[in-house]
Amino acid sequence: MSQTITFQVQPGGSLRGEIRVPGDKSMSHRSIMLGSLAEGVTHVTGFLNAEDAISTLEAFRAMGVEIEGPVNGEVTIHGVGKHGLKAPEKPLYLGNSGTSMRLLSGLLAGQPFDCVLTGDKSLESRPMKRVTVPLAQMGAEIVTQENGTAPLHIKGKAGKLQGIHYDMPIASAQVKSCLLLAGMYAEGETSVTEPAPTRDHTERMLNGFGYPVTREGSTARITNIGKLTAARIDVPSDISSAAFFLVGASIAPDSDVTLRHVGINPTRTGIIDILRLMGANIEVLNEREVGGEPVADLRVRSAQLKGINIPEHLVPLAIDEFPVLFVAAACADGQTVLTGAEELRVKESDRIQVMADGLQILGVDAQPTKDGMVIKGGGYIGSGEVESHGDHRIAMSFSIAGLRSSGPITINDCANVNTSFPEFRDLATKLGLALTSF
Repeated sequence: MSQTITFQVQPGGSLRGEIRVPGDKSMSHRSIMLGSLAEGVTHVTGFLNAEDAISTLEAFRAMGVEIEGPVNGEVTIHGVGKHGLKAPEKPLYLGNSGTSMRLLSGLLAGQPFDCVLTGDKSLESRPMKRVTVPLAQMGAEIVTQENGTAPLHIKGKAGKLQGIHYDMPIASAQVKSCLLLAGMYAEGETSVTEPAPTRDHTERMLNGFGYPVTREGSTARITNIGKLTAARIDVPSDISSAAFFLVGASIAPDSDVTLRHVGINPTRTGIIDILRLMGANIEVLNEREVGGEPVADLRVRSAQLKGINIPEHLVPLAIDEFPVLFVAAACADGQTVLTGAEELRVKESDRIQVMADGLQILGVDAQPTKDGMVIKGGGYIGSGEVESHGDHRIAMSFSIAGLRSSGPITINDCANVNTSFPEFRDLATKLGLALTSF
């Protein structure tokens, strides 16, 4: 990414008001993938118009799918059916999107054409063996770099994939989804057992398109018998984006924020559960179901947080929200301990090390461990200059820290906020955060 963006946040303030954060990123990706493979025209509202989701959309356009939009969150997908994709003329560039690359590797393994998946520097450093190894057990042929990273050279094995049972060694919705998508093109049954619950948007949305996925306990099953039928999809607001304001309104005095139409899928609500254990004042209002997904309005008001030992069973349910939870821990009374979160080390950055480095620069006692962090709270956050390492969630988390800092915080390398939440600065300043960018 050629542009560089620096955030600067002035200290203090409170957050007040009502907003609707953009659409859920996970569901936006999947709506494009499954809508493209469906028969008929799929209409999507609430689509996240951000770089990661657009990477998926452009990939399917490159494979011959006519897609209109996005305009005001609306996308119209003219599906080509399960076997209607065409070979792209050049490698598919997926930017910073790990979801796009991992899910597409499964979906493309069973096509009748070859293709190459590439990405930016950050994406091409992320581990892909976690999908290529089980896909190889199904008969897929994917060549990676020596260390198992992208570019991925995928040889289409249409009609030659075999269903397998796979016990996932780590809880990962991307791995599970990758194998289920490959299972749509594999002989026999493909089943995936997860060691802890992960987001289940793929299973829910496949069923919403009329493609049968069964679930027994921690195992999901799929076969190659079935078709997808066009559907209407209303993407709720992304709880991962809402998380910044859940924490911000909790730690800033005199705050009162309502976040509208937020997806509260039970595989994604770890952020709410963890904050409540810390003493946060979060109300879940107006619960309803939209397109098979639970949705609610979330009202959050200031609270004095306390440090906790974060229960390990909640870790996979909040894996993307830990950068901003580390900020909450810095503002809490007492010590917060996170364990069982090794996955954070292989996100867009090593989120354990990068957050620890930044918090230490700001005067917080934050000690990284192999699989988590120990943070001694107390509420003091100083001022200083921190590095986001091009990681959108790091950049936004340190912005929220400004609500309790003693002086300005400068955050470098923030252009990648556009991958998930382009409206972050506008919505944050509307609520009262003194954030500027240059």
